[in-house]
Amino acid sequence: MKKEDLFSEIEERLPKDASISDTVFEGANVVLYTTNKQFFKEGDDTIKGIVNHLKKRVRLRADESLLLDPEKTEEYIKKLISKEAKLSNIWFEIKRSIVIIEAEKPGLAIGKAGENIQKIREDTLWTPKVRRSPSVKSDIVETIRKSLYQESDYRRKFLNKLGERIYSGWERDKKYWIRMSCLGSGREVGRSAFLLQTPESKLLLDCGVNIASKDEPYPYLEAPEVDLKSLDGVMITHAHLDHCGFLPYLFKYGYRGPVYLTEPTRDIMTLLQLDYIDINQREGKKAIYSIKDIKEMIKHTVSMDYGVVTDISPDFRMTLYNAGHVLGSAMAHLNIGNGFHNFLYTGDMKYEKTKLLPKAASSFQRLETLMIESTYGGRKDMQPSREECENVLFQIIQNTTTRGGKVLIPVLGVGRSQEIIMILDEMIRQKKIVDIPIYIDGVVWDITAIHTAYIEHMNEDVKSLVFNKDYNPFTTEFLKRVGSQKERMKIIEEGGPCIILATSGMLVGGPSVEYLKHLASNKKNSLVFVSYQGEGSLGRVIQRGAREVPIEAINGKNEILKIDLETYTIEGFSGHADRNELMDFISKLNPRPRRVIFVHGESSKCLDMASSTHKNFRIETSAPRGLDVLRIR
Repeated sequence: MKKEDLFSEIEERLPKDASISDTVFEGANVVLYTTNKQFFKEGDDTIKGIVNHLKKRVRLRADESLLLDPEKTEEYIKKLISKEAKLSNIWFEIKRSIVIIEAEKPGLAIGKAGENIQKIREDTLWTPKVRRSPSVKSDIVETIRKSLYQESDYRRKFLNKLGERIYSGWERDKKYWIRMSCLGSGREVGRSAFLLQTPESKLLLDCGVNIASKDEPYPYLEAPEVDLKSLDGVMITHAHLDHCGFLPYLFKYGYRGPVYLTEPTRDIMTLLQLDYIDINQREGKKAIYSIKDIKEMIKHTVSMDYGVVTDISPDFRMTLYNAGHVLGSAMAHLNIGNGFHNFLYTGDMKYEKTKLLPKAASSFQRLETLMIESTYGGRKDMQPSREECENVLFQIIQNTTTRGGKVLIPVLGVGRSQEIIMILDEMIRQKKIVDIPIYIDGVVWDITAIHTAYIEHMNEDVKSLVFNKDYNPFTTEFLKRVGSQKERMKIIEEGGPCIILATSGMLVGGPSVEYLKHLASNKKNSLVFVSYQGEGSLGRVIQRGAREVPIEAINGKNEILKIDLETYTIEGFSGHADRNELMDFISKLNPRPRRVIFVHGESSKCLDMASSTHKNFRIETSAPRGLDVLRIR
């Protein structure tokens, strides 16, 4: 539907005294601003009727001229909402007539049956939105949210421009086609980037780096079909750097379009990108982008909830579904060309409930093509049960600490770190672990703090602990933050038995490497891998059995590090689906796709999954390489 037709349909269904001062887009949504107080307070039924007729999201807000003064509004809100809600921040987006209320207990801020929200709306004429604030103070969450709210005027114009593009008008002709260019992560793990094209639109699915590769770390954005000016959007499945680490580079070179993702992904992604810059600088490498580019990226993010259908271009309609991989991870379902074709990109996924998250969704209204990861798609990639893995971890901890050693667990900042924290928390509550300090080093602490702001994204067990039992596994006193090199050395030199969770998970830079340098020579210590070790990473070299490895010294030169500590790999904690889960997911997909494309796996695993899937399900399969172009339809 064209913009003119849409606005005309809305206008016809409004009362004559609606006094609409402005009609604008917020992406695919339409927002009406009114100068009529009475209509603002009583116009809900009219708006619902318009929504039901148009099948589009339409919002009604008070014109800026009607709003109560922000200072008086803040005072009113603080008096209205009980102290038990633990208000942390109140932000005003004046140009959008929105007040954002942040509280540790948002349910109490909203009030019974939403009574507080209704009172704020009626008495101040602001449109209130309630957000959960982190239980652990998080500067990054506050900074991101603050920057979004402070850019209210720019955001209003940006979102309106986006809406005008979505409703610019389009009709499919007989020459309509869909194709996908593999710009990264084809028969490899890392630098995920896929360009989905039609004659009308271009959408980039992920934009990552390969942190373990020195030769080809970045996606093939020099391919002729890549044009930042003609790009309609970027969709980021989750916050790991191999899926989002190259995104700010686009903004460095002029991209100013939308970035679609979930709110947790937005916050965690930003933190990991800042950490990526920091690590490069500390290692004497030139950063490929700056903080300025990350700030520009944040201004253009468009957060989406699971299950909400959203138009993102004239012929692309997207819905995000839980992927089960890490907090906020999403699978992107795309209805292309008004039902012409339905495409699902899983990103990284887990088809099994974990300590933290529910398993990935597998039911969709329509589906013809599936593009799925195959990180653990090899015939021998069968992970042990969670219970078995937890018992193995406990045994390693018990044996190591009994002999006076330290347990070093290199972790990804998001995902495995929080999973391991929850497992250790359970061991402590069951009194399996007693008086053993657990140190958190690197961005893990800040990312865990972000987790406390998004409890609603977690599985029912975690939500029950937090909401029903008022117990948060991420805020317990057994977790001890390491905040400096001095504290790190004290743990290494003076401390007794302990458990250390430190980034990076592949031993490619970060504090985990610093710990390894000092702990590797002591046979009492243990090194435990709980996440995927990329090809070319130090972690992969040690995992394969190397007992002497080159490592960068303080003077910048390489020296040989002897690996005398015990090393273990526990595959079952991975946030990726193993071979059985991948096949199970494909078999249970409803509806069954006609074609499956395998990406994000080493060459042999992508090819093996393609072969096995074709034989088992009699459907078309492929495993593209980097720079391959596939015609989807």
